[in-house]
Amino acid sequence: MRFITAHSSHPNWSTALEQALAQLAAARAQPDTIARPNLGLVYFTDAYAPAAGALFAALRERTGIAHWVGGVGVGIAAGAQEYFDQPALALMLMQIPLRDFRVFSGLKPLPAASTGWRGAQTAMVHGDPATPEMDGLVLDMAARTASRHVWGGLVSSRQEAVQIADGVFHGGLSGVAFSSRVALAGGLTQGCEPVGPPRAITRCSQNVIYALDGEPALGVLLQDLGEAEFELPRLAPRLRSTLAGLSPATSASPFQTRHLGAETSVRHLIGVDPAGRGVAIAGAPETGMRLRFCRRDLQAARRDLIRLCAEVRDELEQRREVRIAATQPGTTLAYPGPVPARGAVYVSCTGRGGPHFGGPSAELALVRQHLGDIPLVGFFAAGEIAGDRLYGYTGVLTVFAEDPVM
Repeated sequence: MRFITAHSSHPNWSTALEQALAQLAAARAQPDTIARPNLGLVYFTDAYAPAAGALFAALRERTGIAHWVGGVGVGIAAGAQEYFDQPALALMLMQIPLRDFRVFSGLKPLPAASTGWRGAQTAMVHGDPATPEMDGLVLDMAARTASRHVWGGLVSSRQEAVQIADGVFHGGLSGVAFSSRVALAGGLTQGCEPVGPPRAITRCSQNVIYALDGEPALGVLLQDLGEAEFELPRLAPRLRSTLAGLSPATSASPFQTRHLGAETSVRHLIGVDPAGRGVAIAGAPETGMRLRFCRRDLQAARRDLIRLCAEVRDELEQRREVRIAATQPGTTLAYPGPVPARGAVYVSCTGRGGPHFGGPSAELALVRQHLGDIPLVGFFAAGEIAGDRLYGYTGVLTVFAEDPVM
C-alpha cells in the first residue's frame, strides 16, 4: 500500500486545504490505499506562513491525524509539480506503526528507546536557518540515531521560518525519527561542477583562506578561472558565480573526478582580500581541509540527479528480490514492474528547481522519469541536510520502501 498525497494552490489557505482534503478523501476511497493513516507531512509556501497555526489546527481536526511534521518553503514540491512564489500546500498521509516513529522538537526532545518505542535509526529533520551553530545541532541530532544519519533541510521563507512538529515552532530543529523497521533508501545529489583540482587548506583565519597547497589562495582561484590578473570590476560576475567545495582532510584522493561527492559541502565566496591574497567563504574552513572551486552547472546537476535515482531504484529492486525470495522461494520476476516504493520526500535547494534544470518543474520531472510515478512531496530549502552535515545547492531524496518482511 502506498502513501497518499494531495496538493493545491489558492490565494486563501483554507480553500487550498479544502481542495487538498477532497483529493485525499477520493484517494482514501480507493480499495488499495492505506487504511488508517497516522502520520502526516505538510509543506506550504510562505504566503501561508502567517496562518501556520490555524492551518495546523485545521489539519488535525479535519483528518483526525494527531501527528504532523513539515514546514514552510519559498517553493514546495508535489509529485511532478513545483510551486514557487505562489500560495500552495502539499500533504502526504502515511501509515506507520506507532512503535516505529516519534515526532520531536525543542519542546519534546527525541526519546531513547523504550517499551513503546523501538528507538531512532534515522530521522527527517527541519531547521531554522537563523539558528546559530546549526552545523553542530545537525551533528548532535545525527549522533542520537543508530545510523548517525538524518535528512531534510532548513525551512525557507520571506516571512516566518515556520516548522511543524505536532505544533508550530520557530528556531532549532524538529522532525520525526524512524526505527530500523521503517525501510528507507536515498541519498544526496550535487548541483555543481569543479573548475579546478582539490587542494589542501594550508593557512586560514576564521572564514578567510590565505593559502592552498602552500600557494596564495587568491592566486590559485585566478589560476582555476584562467585569469592572469586580479581586476575586480571585470571579474566580479565570475567571482559571484564561483563557489567553494569544502571536504574533510580525510577525503583527500589522488583522483580528480568531475563529480562532487557527499563529502563535499558547497559554500559561497563572499569576498577577497587582495592585500593578503586571501579568499573569504560563507563557511568555517580549517587547516588541513580540502577545497575545490566549482560552479553551478545544469548538465552536472542533471547527470548527478539521474545517478541518484538509478542508485535508489537499484537498492529498492534488490530489496524486492530479497523479499520475494523470502516469501516465495524459487520465484523470479520476468518483468521488474514498478519501483517497490510507498512514497518519497525530496528536499532541494532554493537555488535549484525548474529554472536551474531548464524549465518549470523540470527537476521533479526528471525524478519522476527515472524513479517512476510514486507519491512525492517536499520543499525548496535554505540548506539541505544529509548524514550529519549541512549542504548547499544539493538535493536530498529519501524513498520509503515497501513494508519489509516481518
